[in-house]
Amino acid sequence: MHSYATPYNIVADEQPDLPVWCFRPERVTAAAKWFREKFPGEPFYAVKANPGEHVLEALWEAGVRSFDTASLPEIELIHRKFPGARMAFLHPVKNRRAIQRAYHEFGVRIFVTDTMQELYKILEETGYAKDLTIIVRIAVSCDGAALPLAGKFGASAEDATEILREARRYADELGVSFHVGSQAMKPTAWWTAMADVSRIIIAASVTVDIVDVGGGFPSIYADNPPPSLEDYAAMVEQAFENMYVLENAELWCEPGRALVAESESLLTRIEQVRDDAIYINDGSYGALYDAVHERWSFPMRALPGDGRNLGRLVEYTVYGPTCDSTDKFPAKVWLPAGLVEGDYVEFGNLGAYGRAMSSRFNGFGATEVARVHDAPWPSLYNAVGAEVISIGASGTR
Repeated sequence: MHSYATPYNIVADEQPDLPVWCFRPERVTAAAKWFREKFPGEPFYAVKANPGEHVLEALWEAGVRSFDTASLPEIELIHRKFPGARMAFLHPVKNRRAIQRAYHEFGVRIFVTDTMQELYKILEETGYAKDLTIIVRIAVSCDGAALPLAGKFGASAEDATEILREARRYADELGVSFHVGSQAMKPTAWWTAMADVSRIIIAASVTVDIVDVGGGFPSIYADNPPPSLEDYAAMVEQAFENMYVLENAELWCEPGRALVAESESLLTRIEQVRDDAIYINDGSYGALYDAVHERWSFPMRALPGDGRNLGRLVEYTVYGPTCDSTDKFPAKVWLPAGLVEGDYVEFGNLGAYGRAMSSRFNGFGATEVARVHDAPWPSLYNAVGAEVISIGASGTR
């Protein structure tokens, strides 16, 4: 991986044809340090947010030792890179062979369930092992989340009480978990969820060893900044103290976005300009999936290919590279006037889900990776930032 001072140096030195991931390991270090020092529990990094090996290595170097995995390939990846890592298989619907291999080949002992049938599947495929940690995922409100996750997973209060009672019979350690939704903007969402879960534990009359408060911790983008992360940590800590769990119960969380969003930006090349429209080499089928389909407002900036000064801001329509006419940003964006073929547009704080969501439709999607050492985007972990331009649905600056 080549190292550059800034993305401007990449443009000046390389004039890259492929999109370039601009990796900032210092952002991983800062985020991991915050969770290790400020959050009152053990963070399990959600591998799905960004499985890039350079990102995983930076997390490991920063002291992250526990991983939330959702599939056998993710388990294999973490085991290959970090044989001593602690892994939790936290997808509520798992393939039987995957459970077998996770337990017998890769040493996974932590499994989640939100149904009685999944509980028995775990027990059967592990041979009713005596060293299992069973986490029961409970459905909670997703009010205040940018991307609600309610509906697909999570046991109802009534079902959860029965699952908890049955799991307690077999589990060496029993836990509860929930997910308040991705990019959760209200710290009080955790207070409400933890109070609801505590009432379910009381109704089940079981002892609980672990409370996993899930993911959903936010990052900062081009608009609507979230509250301070300290507010989230304080809310979780206060709520945990009031829960009906064992006095020595462990507290876990599953941050993905909050750990890695700031770690990468994407440098894209303008391949053509038509009046007020620009065509770039990544889009809705690539790392910019969320910008198009979820109308996510990422910070962005233009980098001239020839080093010239850029002018005032005007509105552009932005198209991705594929043959699909829907590969188009949902609203116009503000960029400098006079952009031409060979200029570049950089999208910031794309380290969460950008890489993970990218496909190879039409043969596009190949990227390069470069290490950079600037800090151009807003951050939740320090005061360094720069003026950003919103590409949200409103099309305003």
